[in-house]
Amino acid sequence: MSKNKKEVRVRFAPSPTGHLHVGSVRVAIFNWLFARHNGGKYLVRIEDTDQQRSTREFLDSQLSSLKWLNLLPDEDMLYQLSRIEEHKKVLLGLLEKKLVYPCFCEPSKLAVEQEGDLSAAATWAKAEDACTCKQKTFSADELQQPHALRFAVPRDKKTIAFDGAIRGKICVDVEQINDFIVLRKDGIPTYNFVVVLDDIFMKITHVIRGEDHISNTPKQIFIYQALGAPLPVFAHLPLILGPSGNRLSKRDAAVSVQEYKEQGFLPDALFNYLVRLGWSHGDQEIFTKDELIKFFDFDHVGKKGAIFDIKKLEWLNGVYIRALDFDDFVHAVKDLGHDYMQKLVNEWELEELKKLFELYKSRATTFLSMVQDMLALGKAPKVLDLTLIQKWVTNKTVDLLLDFERNVTTLQPFEHKSLSECAKKACAFFDTKLVSLAQPLRLALTGKTVSPGVFELMEILGKEEVLERVNFLIKSLQENRVVMGNKT
Repeated sequence: MSKNKKEVRVRFAPSPTGHLHVGSVRVAIFNWLFARHNGGKYLVRIEDTDQQRSTREFLDSQLSSLKWLNLLPDEDMLYQLSRIEEHKKVLLGLLEKKLVYPCFCEPSKLAVEQEGDLSAAATWAKAEDACTCKQKTFSADELQQPHALRFAVPRDKKTIAFDGAIRGKICVDVEQINDFIVLRKDGIPTYNFVVVLDDIFMKITHVIRGEDHISNTPKQIFIYQALGAPLPVFAHLPLILGPSGNRLSKRDAAVSVQEYKEQGFLPDALFNYLVRLGWSHGDQEIFTKDELIKFFDFDHVGKKGAIFDIKKLEWLNGVYIRALDFDDFVHAVKDLGHDYMQKLVNEWELEELKKLFELYKSRATTFLSMVQDMLALGKAPKVLDLTLIQKWVTNKTVDLLLDFERNVTTLQPFEHKSLSECAKKACAFFDTKLVSLAQPLRLALTGKTVSPGVFELMEILGKEEVLERVNFLIKSLQENRVVMGNKT
């Protein structure tokens, strides 16, 4: 790096008021990639000033999610609440310079403005009288009473503009921006103020965040200017949207990283998917971390919201699952918790488990479903839903199964190749397709009509268990007479 080139420093700044949202973690990922691509530093700041909603539980959950995704910071984390006294000192300096002023207006009257929504604030300004505290002089006694501090927005220019690294130049009419609260009556500085102070303190060069913060940026620029500090580069990412085109919600899919971890998604698969949700490098879908670091830039970040597609995430997760070896599988199952690994070990011998892993990973989309299926296979189905095999059942089915059962009884060796040959011979004798036998057998073994290779499963289950399950299917068919009319 040239001596004249400033080190890139970026930050991810979550609030511990909930589990880590997939939209938020995508912001963390883009920050991390930008830092790595430029040989810079990726930092994390915990914005914990909302003491009513911030909890240790949510903080632990968020940090666990970041660790799971390998997104812990390059330097010690900064906790915003620890700098509150420093924030207040800076406010006193601005008060002395008359860049902020006391405000005794009722919070309820100003609530919409504090949300940082410019259009809502403008609506409020038209509907009600603007705050007149700026024109008033308050006595020392009055100033001892609880009051807020409001930033005096400069009115010497009609517009304020900034160049976004993704969206280009953005220009805002200054008249749309009311003098905004920087210190609430409860003595806690507001978001728009402390975020600037902390970014200056952390020497942040690039502020990479969601586009929902565009409306906050002009206010923050005013604060930078009031403090005589250089502006960082701003980059506002498009939001993640649900299939309806609205912001992603729980109605569309799970929204927290914790949920995806518990469902058995791999961290690298989720990482890969979230990067591609708004960024591209040609038509490539699957990337190593090194490739992402090499290729990542803002030029290929889209300006439109990206649609979250759970089916595509499942497909990508399946690709990553198939690339794992058995040791990786064990580690991932342990990540699922709920003693799933111990349950598997209790159900299967180690060699059986290794074979099952190879069979089930070929079609799995999540670890949870794969583990649940492997556990379920260990127990014979107690009830069979015969409607699932209606399309394959004919007048020949019971005889076909009985013939297969008789041949299996004396079959040596009991391996999937010999089992497959046995099934083919039975089907040839009854002049029927192999699927007409394989699907009823699959139901007998698993209680489902979708599974890995039925003969491979038979080999693992063993002759005695297979015969018991096939016999149970035959009896169920005989008792229920599931024959489709004159179907032959």
